[in-house]
Amino acid sequence: MDGQLFLQVLDQLFTVETLVAIFLGTLGGTMIGALPGLSATMAVALLIPVTFGMHPVTGLSMLTAIYTSAIYGGSISAILLHTPGTPASAATAMDGYAMTKQGKGLKALGISTIASMIGGFISACLLLFLAPPLSLISLKFNAPEYFLIAIFGLTIIGSLSSGKMLKGLASGVFGLAIALIGTDILTAYPRYTFGITSLESGISLVPALIGMFSLSQVLIQVEDMHSAKKKVKLTEELKGKVLPSWKEFKSITPTIFKSSFIGTFVGILPGAGGDIGSWVSYNEAKRSSKNPENFGKGSIQGIAASESANNAVTGGALIPLLTLGIPGSAATAILLGGLYIQGLVPGRELFTTYANITYAVIIGFILANILMGCIGLFSAKYIVKVTQVPIGIVAPIIVVLSVVGSYAINNNIFDVYVMVAFGIIGYFMRKTGFNAAPVVLAIILGPMAENGFRQSLIMSKGDMFGYYFGRPISLVIILLIIVSILSPFIIQMIKKRRAMNANKNFHV
Repeated sequence: MDGQLFLQVLDQLFTVETLVAIFLGTLGGTMIGALPGLSATMAVALLIPVTFGMHPVTGLSMLTAIYTSAIYGGSISAILLHTPGTPASAATAMDGYAMTKQGKGLKALGISTIASMIGGFISACLLLFLAPPLSLISLKFNAPEYFLIAIFGLTIIGSLSSGKMLKGLASGVFGLAIALIGTDILTAYPRYTFGITSLESGISLVPALIGMFSLSQVLIQVEDMHSAKKKVKLTEELKGKVLPSWKEFKSITPTIFKSSFIGTFVGILPGAGGDIGSWVSYNEAKRSSKNPENFGKGSIQGIAASESANNAVTGGALIPLLTLGIPGSAATAILLGGLYIQGLVPGRELFTTYANITYAVIIGFILANILMGCIGLFSAKYIVKVTQVPIGIVAPIIVVLSVVGSYAINNNIFDVYVMVAFGIIGYFMRKTGFNAAPVVLAIILGPMAENGFRQSLIMSKGDMFGYYFGRPISLVIILLIIVSILSPFIIQMIKKRRAMNANKNFHV
């Protein structure tokens, strides 16, 4: 980054509008993440319409701030209520809640905040330095590669759908079918519109996102509220200091740094997510600890490992998103939609033509992680009250925001109907074990896949297989697609064999 570009970045980032957006995104993301059942993905999807009329730097900085702070916010309810606000905080709940029962809930929150801030900061710095050189790869992409990249993203997200690969792939296929609705990109003929004029432009992305992730979650939460009317209360009065002692901080520093790099690496792997990153780092911290027996009983190393890793995943997940257009998690799949809404396409252009915007967003992401730490440390005693807000109050607010956000994009009531329809579809998908992420990702990547495939057909001049297999980059992506499809089966077979061997040894 040369001096002139650096000054442009600072000029765009340090405006009142952008700084306020980062602050509100960080605060709002923390509060949403702290509410059990409301995920970072839902937070980003719900607030995309708010950023629609903003400058790209302002809007995208706000979304990335929401993303990273919502992941951190999940640790608040995990530590105090043994109820992870987000799936990425599940590992934190083990030791965090144990510390709360010991009357050390505030210290657990302090360790979680510091670890999250450092983990997010390290991953954001790696994003700043790794993404530009990696984006050079995208310069060698043509229609066949874009088609295969779209398929690759879909197979990875599908194969990591809560261990249910077939259901994940089926969700992806359903999303591709939805993506076909609209006007044919080559013939300009309406497809699957059933005579409805509003469908000729296709399914609106933002209302679909809001319905699948926000409205469906509200329906689930309301159902749970009626089926089990429980009011969760804090188990212990919060006393003591938020900050750990210097000795405690020194003891967790190596764990934080190691887990931050693990989390960043896991985040780069498309489809992995913060929950995988936190568990991998937690297990590694336990394996290398001098006192592994303390894990699960209130170990500060356990909290530090989990929280630094899950926030490091956020920066790692943005690397494949910005360079290749492959989301590293469900939340970054929504952010991909946010990029397209702002007229930005992932790839080399983000770091050349739109470099001032991209670098401003990345540096804003770094600031958001620092701000998240400051807000968390200063407001720990007060923000815990967010976890006590009843779903009966939260649900109507989310529904109103969903309706207003869906309508505001195009000032079209049909988009509200789309949002409601996708909310109902998302609800039944969740109830039957299907994942919503592949559907939304397919809606986003579907047009790119179709365009790439049909252009490839023309470019290949009838020899489709020879054309694809004669391109080295296409061959590599095809191999990656095969590996991503087969890996869940291979992992499952290995687990079964280990279990069988363990049973044999036990009986012997």
